[in-house]
Amino acid sequence: MTRRTLIATAAAASTLGSASASMPRRPLIIAHRGCSGERPEHTLMAYRRAVDQGADYIEPDLVMTRDAHLVVRHEPEIGETTDVASHPEFAGRKTTKIVDGESLSGWFVEDFTLAELKTLRARERLADLRPVSAAFDGREAIPTFQEVIDLARAESVRTGRTIGIYPEMKHPDYLARQGLRIEPRLAEALKANQLDSLDAPVFVQCFDAQPLKTFATLSSARRVQLVDTVQAGMVTAQGLKDIATYAHGVGPNWGLVLPITAKGGIGPATDLVANAHAAGLLVHPWTVRAENRFLPPALRTGDQAGTHGDVGALFAALYGAGVDGLFSDFPGLAFAARS
Repeated sequence: MTRRTLIATAAAASTLGSASASMPRRPLIIAHRGCSGERPEHTLMAYRRAVDQGADYIEPDLVMTRDAHLVVRHEPEIGETTDVASHPEFAGRKTTKIVDGESLSGWFVEDFTLAELKTLRARERLADLRPVSAAFDGREAIPTFQEVIDLARAESVRTGRTIGIYPEMKHPDYLARQGLRIEPRLAEALKANQLDSLDAPVFVQCFDAQPLKTFATLSSARRVQLVDTVQAGMVTAQGLKDIATYAHGVGPNWGLVLPITAKGGIGPATDLVANAHAAGLLVHPWTVRAENRFLPPALRTGDQAGTHGDVGALFAALYGAGVDGLFSDFPGLAFAARS
């Protein structure tokens, strides 16, 4: 199968793990860390709410425990997203580490066993912006990757539509230095769940190219190269052709698709989508958030950072640019805009 043909296989099957080659009729809605604008990120309740709001895929960020279990957190450091600081039995685990060149102090997943992590409870990371979500602090534990797979399968049955999974390998080089290899562990998990194929409703994403290339030798699941604004050289016409040699899609910061004008509005779309499609790549930009803090100045409403601005205009512009899907903390708003 060629890279161009893969654009026609982005729609998942009617049950998790079965095959389909039908072309998607509309862009995918990818729930960024679940419905993380309304529930604490990377909790099962956040994923279920995202499904109820129309998400096609749910995104679990993957890190690893000391005993090599895949668990779902945005970063190895968990002081911001759990109640670990209130557990005196873990006070001695607080430390400082260098993660991808940045010095971070706190508690790190790889210093805990899965059993120890399960005694913690999740909390909202942006409580000042998202008090509705913060009201759900303390209700749920950190899920394993297997629990998210099981949820997607159960929700597919419940809703009668495929709920895909979109795992991200977080800091693979950092984990390797801790003696933990995420690429083979993820490949094993997908194989054990009959998700190791091009037609499975799975995309594996990473900001680093080499882990994706390594993963390609271990699994047939589709791969997506994430690109931030500081990596803009990766999404030139030639850069996209290079990505197409090892990945099936590109996940750019949405600002690489829609630049912000000098007046703070949304400018005309760049040629990224056209060039990616010419290279046979799907395009799934990230991350659309509704709060003023994350929107271009011209789309903000009022003076409060947490007030929702005109995010519908941003969704509409991205859909109009021809993207194949997008990440959002608010899948319900993305669904409404797509409808």
